[in-house]
Amino acid sequence: MLSQRFPSRTLLVLVLMTLLTHGLRAEEPIDFATQIRPLLSDRCFHCHGPDADGREADLRLDEEESAHEASIVPGDPANSELFARISSTDPSDRMPPADSNRSLSAEEIELIRQWIAQGAKYDQHWAFRPITKPAVPQLEDDDWSRNEIDKFVLAKLRQEGVSPSPPAQPWRQLRRLSFDLNGLPPTLEELDAFLADPSEENYQANVTRLLASPRYGERLAAEWLDAARYSDTYGYQVDRGRFVWPWRDWVIRSLNANMPYDQFLTQQIAGDLLPDANQDSILATTFCRLHPQKVEGGSVPEEFRVEYVADRAQTVATAFLGLTMECARCHDHKYDPLSQREYYQLFAYFNNVDEAGLYSYFTSSIPTPTLLLTDEEQQANLDELDAEVASLEAEQAALYKHLVATTHAAGMTIPHPKPAEALSFDEGNVGGNRATLGPKGQAIELTGDDAINLKSGNFLRNQPFSVDLWIKTPDVKERAVIFHRSRAWTDAASRGYELLLEDGRLKWSLIHFWPGNAISIKATDQVPLNKWQHVTVTYDGSSRADGLRIFVDGKPAKVGIIRDKLTKQITGGGQDNIAIGERFRDRGFTDGQVDEFAVYDYELTPAEIALLNNKQSSPEVRQDYWIRRVRNEWTQAAANLAEARKERNDAYDRAQEIMVMRELDQPRPTYLLARGAYDAPTDEVLPKTPEALPGFAQQWPNNRLGLAKWMVDAKNPLTARVAVNRYWQLLMGEGLVRTPEDFGNQGSPPTHPQLLDWLAADFIEHGWDVKRLMRQIVTSSTYRQASEVSSEMLNRDPENKLLARAGKFRMSAEMVRDNTLFASGLLVEKIGGPPAKPYEVASSFKPIPHDHGKGLYRRSLYTYWQRTSPAPALMTFDASKRDVCQLKRERTSSPLQALVLLNGPQYVEAAKMLAARLLEQAEEGDTDETRVKRLFRMLTSRQPTEQELAILLQLHQEQLAHFQEMPDDAGKLLTVGEAKVPEKLPSAELAALTVVANMVMNFDGCVTRR
Repeated sequence: MLSQRFPSRTLLVLVLMTLLTHGLRAEEPIDFATQIRPLLSDRCFHCHGPDADGREADLRLDEEESAHEASIVPGDPANSELFARISSTDPSDRMPPADSNRSLSAEEIELIRQWIAQGAKYDQHWAFRPITKPAVPQLEDDDWSRNEIDKFVLAKLRQEGVSPSPPAQPWRQLRRLSFDLNGLPPTLEELDAFLADPSEENYQANVTRLLASPRYGERLAAEWLDAARYSDTYGYQVDRGRFVWPWRDWVIRSLNANMPYDQFLTQQIAGDLLPDANQDSILATTFCRLHPQKVEGGSVPEEFRVEYVADRAQTVATAFLGLTMECARCHDHKYDPLSQREYYQLFAYFNNVDEAGLYSYFTSSIPTPTLLLTDEEQQANLDELDAEVASLEAEQAALYKHLVATTHAAGMTIPHPKPAEALSFDEGNVGGNRATLGPKGQAIELTGDDAINLKSGNFLRNQPFSVDLWIKTPDVKERAVIFHRSRAWTDAASRGYELLLEDGRLKWSLIHFWPGNAISIKATDQVPLNKWQHVTVTYDGSSRADGLRIFVDGKPAKVGIIRDKLTKQITGGGQDNIAIGERFRDRGFTDGQVDEFAVYDYELTPAEIALLNNKQSSPEVRQDYWIRRVRNEWTQAAANLAEARKERNDAYDRAQEIMVMRELDQPRPTYLLARGAYDAPTDEVLPKTPEALPGFAQQWPNNRLGLAKWMVDAKNPLTARVAVNRYWQLLMGEGLVRTPEDFGNQGSPPTHPQLLDWLAADFIEHGWDVKRLMRQIVTSSTYRQASEVSSEMLNRDPENKLLARAGKFRMSAEMVRDNTLFASGLLVEKIGGPPAKPYEVASSFKPIPHDHGKGLYRRSLYTYWQRTSPAPALMTFDASKRDVCQLKRERTSSPLQALVLLNGPQYVEAAKMLAARLLEQAEEGDTDETRVKRLFRMLTSRQPTEQELAILLQLHQEQLAHFQEMPDDAGKLLTVGEAKVPEKLPSAELAALTVVANMVMNFDGCVTRR
């Protein structure tokens, strides 16, 4: 049948073989993982791969059994439907179709033919295979290799008939090493010392020095901030600033301390769940909260809460596992063995956080959950204040027992409680709200859109208070605001207090930021419909949920605790009074009725509440009133406790907090979302890792901590490979896998698979020691090669995949800027602290005022990062926008980069101060030539060639003549930037040398890492 459909197949194969100019010999074994799978993935899996919903003709080519059953006859290409289709000359039969833009070349078709002829054996995708440590190649006549890395590299070079490049010049080795490990150039003194002794011992000593420098942590942190999508603002349209820089400082500290990578991963994913969790490990989990966050009006909170969870799952999968999990959010992955169900199973690990979908527009509250950041002194003070409050509460409880035994309230009369403010509604309509008949005269029927405002109600959380009212509801309200003291619902995170109807039940809450920083109780019984109910809510000032009470018709209601964590103030943000029936962007008490609304600036006793409901109290309740209102001992104890609570609360309010991860007490259900839509839940799923990867050990908890343990387990084939590849990329410019964010079928296979596996296995064996890995790489002969390349080798290996030379590429945006600041003497080397705002932020898309003084000259790592308007000069040099996890920056070359270096205030000012530095430090016998040479060397680490020197001296003379003739031009140039030059320096000479310095800053040797 196949031969009848394709009668010319034999002829076609002969034609293909004739066309092949670089055809493979039939006896050469074809490697499925590196030669065939990438082809099938790129050209076939889109329609015939893992995605069941998108699969056509019920043909699956990503699994051996399915492929052999339907389209491949192992060892027989001529009778294999797959080969028939890819080699057909009939456009209607040819696969992939011509209009798919995925057509196979003649060489690729022949490769598949030979693979089928050799048995069409499938193999597991290389990245999913277990990591095994391959034997190090043993090479004869090898006087080049310094360590195991070199042996793997040299073995491949010899296989290709290529020799490695000679070592780079000593000055270049030290410059490369300094930038790669510290992000800054060597000083002239360090250069001179190394040039005087470029021995192996001295090179190793420099490696040790640079790894021990605090600059090392800053250098590596700059890369990790891209992966972590770090930003000092929330993002989206409003893009307000947020407090997250202590996490950035945690990263720097951890890297400098050489925290093992498995711990670095674990603490950022699950530091809060560690048995010995402390402030630092919990702070690390801010990593999971660095995603963009929303506040724009009209946003649906749940929609964006789901987006945050998705971002966490995708970031962890990309940064640590090299998986493109986001491709499986709406359907099964098109190319990798990752189903949509598995996406939501991973999603479930990050879905159990007590967070809101929107942050607060009207207040500066930190989105929950949060961690209080305290030093030892602050924490000791908080502990002392907590202990004082606890002691006074215990004393008060003991006092109450004593007073119960000694207080007799028989015959006592209880006076009617006096409110701070009351509304009877007997005056008639209020705004759009209509008067109606109530339980006591007239009441008010609410529209749900027109608030009735009182003048009182701005209580602090240490102040007891009560609210008493009558209500009638016509229906079971899913959500309705009866009254509140807050600026808004989600726009203010509900800060304040509120009485709601939720699912027809009364819910009474005090809130700093809903849901994670609040106390809340909810009645277990629904409010009867179309019936007047007397409702009283009270609060005792304790900041605990058991200090909240709901009374219905004078009796305590049965309640359940919804939230019980209130550590910050409930005031602020505006709307400092009670409003009835309506709240901004919330659901009002539509068609509900209210009467006799009263506010009390103290906690009503049960006896007083019964009196308000015209009911008699029991002797015990009357005794309670007598103790709380009459006995001086109690009154004094209550006053002492209130003062202690205020002092404690004020101290907590002063303490800074930061977003972190914290598990809910009860797991939140997770559902597979149809097409990824937040409002289209289907099947419930539980946390689980993908089937294509090793199983989840039974002893691990099935939460984020267990996920982290699974990720750093030696059996996991991805984590170590992804890590060592990223560090290789950091030092070499390109990873062994050129797609660090994608180790799946669509990613690039490793150029040196055995070297990658050896490094990964060695990394695990030696405790995930990052500094050891960095030392291994930078001390290798591979790393120390020259970057120069012959035209022949450039044509043969343009991307340097053989590693026959060192990489050559423009330095990162941070290095370009920091290099000029360092040379000029302006760089402020302070480790950590709040973000800095250099000149460029004032000219960004959303300009903000720049700093003055030292803030202008911090390392670029500390630049204030505004998501919708990042620092423009850094972005010109391809800094990451940090909206999403990014493991590899683009490298572009554009005229804008030269314009920034020539005209940017930071660079012109740096050139000015470098020139001033040279003139100030002038030694006897200095000439224009010696100054220009020194300037050139300070920026490039080498001496200029004769030709370069001649050009620069000519430029200097021309500019000197110009500024001598036009002194005003010199004055204008020297006023750029806030840094002042000494008045004693000759302005024309200074301006001319400034232009020369500025020119060298644009020079290839200044901005390129070779």
